[in-house]
Parts: sequence; structure tokens; C-alpha cells
Amino acid sequence: LFTYYFLFFDQDERYYYTRAILGSALAWARASAKCLNFNSMLILLPVCRNLLSFLRGTCSCCRRTLRKQLDHNLTFHKLVAYALALFTAVHTIAHLFNLERYNDSQQATDGSLAAVLSKMHLQNSNKWLNPIHSNQTTVEYVAFTTIPGLTGVIITLALILMVTSSTEFIRRNYFEVFWYTHHLFIIYFAGLVIHGIAGLVRGQTEASMEEVHPRRCAEYLVHNHKECRHECCKNPEFSSIPAESWKWVLAPVLLYVFERILRVWRARQKVVVTKVVMHPARVLELQMQKKGFRMEVGQYIFVNCPAISLLEWHPFTLTSAPEEDFFSIHIRAAGDWTERIIDTFQQQKPEMPRIEVDGPFGTASEDVFQYEVAMLVGAGIGVTPFASILKSIWYKFQQADQTLKTKKIYFYWLCRDTGAFAWFNDLLASLEQKMAESGKADFLTYRLFLTGWDTSIANNAALHYDTATDTVTGLRHKTIFGRPMWNAEFSAVATAHPRSVVGVFLCGPGALAKDLQKFCHQHSSLDPRKVKFYFNKENF
Repeated sequence: LFTYYFLFFDQDERYYYTRAILGSALAWARASAKCLNFNSMLILLPVCRNLLSFLRGTCSCCRRTLRKQLDHNLTFHKLVAYALALFTAVHTIAHLFNLERYNDSQQATDGSLAAVLSKMHLQNSNKWLNPIHSNQTTVEYVAFTTIPGLTGVIITLALILMVTSSTEFIRRNYFEVFWYTHHLFIIYFAGLVIHGIAGLVRGQTEASMEEVHPRRCAEYLVHNHKECRHECCKNPEFSSIPAESWKWVLAPVLLYVFERILRVWRARQKVVVTKVVMHPARVLELQMQKKGFRMEVGQYIFVNCPAISLLEWHPFTLTSAPEEDFFSIHIRAAGDWTERIIDTFQQQKPEMPRIEVDGPFGTASEDVFQYEVAMLVGAGIGVTPFASILKSIWYKFQQADQTLKTKKIYFYWLCRDTGAFAWFNDLLASLEQKMAESGKADFLTYRLFLTGWDTSIANNAALHYDTATDTVTGLRHKTIFGRPMWNAEFSAVATAHPRSVVGVFLCGPGALAKDLQKFCHQHSSLDPRKVKFYFNKENF
């Protein structure tokens, strides 16, 4: 796209005289501007979560690879943002060169074509090509007193703040900074629409080109005589390049505004907190009810607590099953907002703090029951989407659901401390019992990995190794000390299911995602009739 527009503006005859002053910097500035408009059109679409949920629902009958692309919405959003930053830099540098060349041409007295074109405003105020009409005008003056200059500075600063505050470190440790600075997108889009209105960069009009074509008549501008009777002796006329940014961004901005209105309306609906449970390792469970709320396994919601902050909304995976008459989330203390909401509910005031909920929204985990075999990998609190899935399976066993396509589930949970296991133990224990009663004890294979421990825990586990239940969790499966040997795990699954399609689902850190994605490729057969691993990761 950049190359196309670069060649277009570098060869378009309407900008022949403009290029005489600016040279190739014109093509650099205009091509980058077109790419900025294109990427600005795309940047909002990946964060229209209702749109993505709708597309996920309508694509339920589409190919698996097509549906998986919707899970990369935030990655796409980041790539578009990086492209915006790159083209903004190119556009800004190109226009700094343009302003210098405009200034040099205005001050030139050598009678060159650029100098003659820059003095045309002296003959007719409406026929100017060079926006600098005085030798005293500086680049700083144009940057801070003209509409294009001032809006350019504002939207560049807004973009810099949004990009720098979106780094992993800022989002993890100072989420409020990321949240508030990202709302500068309003200023960015307002400035983008206004930016090109003044039209400082001009080109020759179509009517003027028919009368005095630049290729034929440019030399007459330099050697023009008062007695000249040639058709080329007439001065060319110029007009501003019309502002086009609004055409690019109007539709996505309207779509996003509709999305926000829908989300605000939905968030205002009353939410009743029916139960509050405080689990070990400072994990808060909230069970809630909301009229008309419908969910699927693995989905997530945005939660706001006005008593803590009116504007902050945080995503949490639903840990309840669709079959239950409530929906629940588990909140781990991991920052100022989560610490405060846990403290607020621990105080046990007579009146429960008000909670607002937006969602639910779809994720990759919705597709878990589309696979014959599923590998679920959770790290720490990342187990939450799989709590919903395992609960749903428990209800399906209760109801003897014959439509369940999934035949085998492998569940891996990695935790740093033993306290994190506590709130999930009851679900696994009841699931173990129910599957044993149903004669499907081998339906679920789970492995719990303790990645952080001291010698007392290890010694206690060694002393009671021969007991029927694990000393750490109380479950039948023993806790494994250390990290999984993923190569061995994938090999075992591939051997046990040589002709199956295996869905690998992760809710955890990026480093683990890279490892699992690598092993999915390594252990997938090129033969379409044999085992194939598909990697899916939760993205909020």
C-alpha cells in the first residue's frame, strides 16, 4: 500500500509543481498519510468485543482455522498500533523536510522554478502553492500556529503516550496508567479528522492542467515575458488536497460508538451478588445473578466496582458453568484494584458493594467441546476458564448428555504455592467421583504441578507417597514437584490418540504459550489422517 501511494504521488502530474519545491519528500509524506488512514480504520475493529463475539457465533460452522483468527484480535491490534507509530514517524520527518524546503524556496532569489512558484501569492492570493509567504516564518511557527501543525503535534503526543503505556511492564504493574492513557484515542481520532482540513499541501487543479499542462508549460513560468502570447503564459491554478481521513475512519468509529453504547447500557443492568467466598492465597470468589445473562464455557466479563473506581473495568474469566443458575468469577490479589476489591468484600459491611458487569465475551475456550481430545493447561489463576469447562462436564455427566463430542480431557495445572490448589480441589474431587460412578474414570486425566516448594513440603510428600490420596491436595492423583516435560506429555497424547484432532488450550504466560505452540507443531503429523494439535490461547 505504501509503495503504491508513493509511486502515485511521485508520478501524478497534478503534483508536478509541488514536487518542484518539495522533491521526493512529498511522496513520503502523502504515502505515509494514506497508510495512517488505512491503519486508523483498522485499529478499533479488534477491540469491538461484541462484534467479535457475534462473528465467533456466526462462524461456528466455519473451518477451525478461520475461527482461530478471531483469537488473535489483540495481536492484530498491537501490530496495527506499531504500524501507526512507524508511519507517524515517517509522515512527521517527511513534513519537517517539506517545511524546510518551503522555507528555502520562499527565500530563494535565483529565479528557479521553485522560487517562482513560491512567489505566486504576490500575484494572486488564491493561487499560492507555497504556504510560507514570509521570510520570517519558521518551522516552529507553522507547527504550532496552523491547524495541520498543531493537530499533528497533538495526535503524535497522544499516540506516543498510548504506545509507551501499553508495554507489558506498564500493563502488569500500573494498569490504571494503561487504562487512562488509552482513552487518548478520542483525541487522536478527533485530531486526525481535523488534521487535513486546512490543506497546506496543494496540487494543480484539473481545469488548469487542461489549459497549462506542467510538462508542456513549466519552462514558460521561469522565462515568462509580459508580451508572451503563448497558451502556456497563463499562470497555473492550485487547490488544496481535500481532507480524506474522515472517510476512512467514519464507519469504524460509528461501529465503536455503537459498541460502547451497547456495553454501557448492558453494564447498567442490575447485578446481585448472591455469595462471597474467600479462598486461600487471597482468592475472592463472587457468585452473581443478572437478568437475561447467558454464557458459554470459557467466556469472560468486564467487572467494575464504583466504590473503588467509576472508570476502571477489569476482565475476569467466568468460573461457573452454563448449567448453573448464577455466574461466578475468582479474583486473585494482583495489583491495587484487585487488592482493594478483596479488602472491600472482606469487611463484611451490611450493604454489599455494587458491582457492574459487561459481557460475556467469547474466547478460544468456547471451542473446547469441538475437539475429540483436549489438553487444558492453566498456570496459577489461569485455571479459571477450565473451572467452567470442568463444571460443565460434571453437569453433562449428571444429565447423561449423549451429544458430548469430547472423549478425553488432559488437564495440567501449574502453581507456585500449595494454597492456590485449595479452592479448586473440591471441583476435581467431585468430578473424580462422578466419573467413577458413571464408569468413565479415564475420561479426565489431570496433573497438578507445584513449581515452588520448600523441603518440609517435599519431605512430607515423600513420607506419605504410598497413601491413597495426595498429601498436598487430598486428591487421588499425586502432585508433581517441578515443571511438566512437555515433549513427553505431547508424545504420550499423540501415541494414545494417533488419529485424533487435539485441541490445546492455555490460559497462562507468553513464555509457556511459545513452548506449547512449538510442541503442537512438532507433534502434529503432516498426514491429515493422523494426529493434529491445534493451539489456542486466552486473550483479554
